[in-house]
Amino acid sequence: MKTLTSAYKYIFLLFFFLVLSALAYNISTLSISYKEALNFFVNNSLLSIITNASTTILGQSDFALRFPFLLLYILSVVLMYKITEGFFKRESDRYINLAIFSILPGLLSASLLVNSAVIVTFFTLLYIYIYKVTSKHSYILLFLFLFLDNSYAIFFLALFFYSLKKKDNNLLIVSLLLFGLSMGIYGFDTGGKPKGFLIDTFAIYASIFSPLLFIFFFYSIYRTGIKENKTLTWYVSTTSLFFSLLLSFRQRIYIEDYAPFVVIFLPYMVKLFFHNLRIRLPQFRIKHYYLTFATLFVLVLNVSLTLFYKPLYLLIEEPKKHFAYDYNCAKELASLLKSRNINYIDSEDKELLLRLRYYGIESGNEYYLTTREQYYYDLKLDVEYFSKVLLTAYIIKEDEK
Repeated sequence: MKTLTSAYKYIFLLFFFLVLSALAYNISTLSISYKEALNFFVNNSLLSIITNASTTILGQSDFALRFPFLLLYILSVVLMYKITEGFFKRESDRYINLAIFSILPGLLSASLLVNSAVIVTFFTLLYIYIYKVTSKHSYILLFLFLFLDNSYAIFFLALFFYSLKKKDNNLLIVSLLLFGLSMGIYGFDTGGKPKGFLIDTFAIYASIFSPLLFIFFFYSIYRTGIKENKTLTWYVSTTSLFFSLLLSFRQRIYIEDYAPFVVIFLPYMVKLFFHNLRIRLPQFRIKHYYLTFATLFVLVLNVSLTLFYKPLYLLIEEPKKHFAYDYNCAKELASLLKSRNINYIDSEDKELLLRLRYYGIESGNEYYLTTREQYYYDLKLDVEYFSKVLLTAYIIKEDEK
């Protein structure tokens, strides 16, 4: 039995190593986006502190910019491993859960980009792990969450509902107080003309999980709520899902505020699936096997498109419509400029200027750069992927502009 468990462990470690290798490769292909550049150069947020600290220690590079989020992704997988100890009947189920968790498209994307989603995922898992080990709520972490991110308002609300079930007066008071403070500090967006975005929210959730997996997630939430013991994780995931869908009837939501609390329910989904499979006789499992194959196929397809996205440019007529366009071109353009000894530029595109600044191209009055088509220019630079032009920059000497 120990030999079999070790085999599962080593297979997963090999699988996880391949995933990390793919993520490391992706980091090398990404450029800093405008929002990321704002966090790095302009904003005074947690993301600003993390990225500036990382680049100070490791040097100003794409790897240094994204390394903290990749590290939190790895630690989140470790926490998921610890949380599920003794949760599944079979050790193989535990490693299957880990493998699926580690390649959820939403989690992979969060590990590559400068955003708070992977931070929230890690600290939420940490809280649940501490609660599992000690059977006590970490009030220190809860007060930290108040200043960590605005999305924890939904977590406090979930704890409030959970405290009602457990009749825990201390947790009830603290969670309600923290929820009120969170609303006071960060506010709640109710502006704008009411407009339904429910379908959009469903689509985003489907992309985070993969479509078939998200359908089973819905079933798992319902099935657990009706027939199983409703745990802290169930309350957190259900509250987050319910309010994200409810608010979508009126306005577009920031899915990053809700998704981290939803993906942590994955172990319950996997456990329920294997339970439904194994209570049936082998001859009645065929439909489940077909469904499993279809789900994994779509998941792997989503993951492949997330990690190996560049060939999609060949299928899209307008490159700017590619989902990763905002994270491409800047680094390559900076390299083309440097190769021609152009280190100072001016441009009407202030967003591009800020992105280029990360790669050592400063604002100056020696050259003028524009991405608008020009008939008279001194230099034309094309950023290409697979021989397809994604961005054309026209360079004009300032004294001739």
